[in-house]
Amino acid sequence: MQAASTLSNMQQELLKLYSSDIAEADLLNIKRYLARYFASKAIAEADDTWDKKGYDNETMDRWLNDADDKSSH
Repeated sequence: MQAASTLSNMQQELLKLYSSDIAEADLLNIKRYLARYFASKAIAEADDTWDKKGYDNETMDRWLNDADDKSSH
């Protein structure tokens, strides 16, 4: 019988990892590491988009002021 879908390489590695008992502290550290890793990737992508569109601090200030103006009405 063939599985309905194949596992990604990430899922396969995680299954290998979770096939053994891991201390709760280690599991928490792994979760934190993964969160930092994916947050870093998201920030890098946002920075790239920011640069490509030519945004700067004034752009952000304008957006923040627009949001404040809309919320006060």
